[in-house]
Amino acid sequence: MSVLQIVTFPDEFLRKPTKPVEEIDGALQQLIEDMTETMYAAPGVGLAAIQVGCDKSLLIYDIYAGEEKRELNVLINPQVIECEGQIVSENEGCLSVPEYRSDVKRSAKILVEGVDREGKPRRIEAEGFPAIVLQHEIDHLNGKLFIDRISSLKRHLYEKRIKKKIKQQ
Repeated sequence: MSVLQIVTFPDEFLRKPTKPVEEIDGALQQLIEDMTETMYAAPGVGLAAIQVGCDKSLLIYDIYAGEEKRELNVLINPQVIECEGQIVSENEGCLSVPEYRSDVKRSAKILVEGVDREGKPRRIEAEGFPAIVLQHEIDHLNGKLFIDRISSLKRHLYEKRIKKKIKQQ
């Protein structure tokens, strides 16, 4: 297992919608292992394959990351089937959008379908924090970042700050 490089904003690769996983093979299992190592090392609670430079429809998450209890979840080709209500994800952050956090409006409850790492169908009903994490990671698979869900003024200020930082390096 190895820790992978996390692709960060403003890299345009993060804006690419991912491709469906066609085959669950040894290479994909290794990617899942490396992503897991990367997520826990970061530390984060979720990671989409696009964030580590792979345009496959794959995400992992663990809402207990950082606590003694761990519960890794792997979802391949996930789709949001239903969503209801609204919740504000307070102080949402992202490993690909470093040093920035913001409140984001999300669906309060969602139903997601996909397959696990063995190819078995998964159907997940989530609400609250798990629903927020799933929506955030599925957004990545669709080429969307959480800063796309905040006001254009806040997003512009963040983009300006990052561009200035890059210029200074």
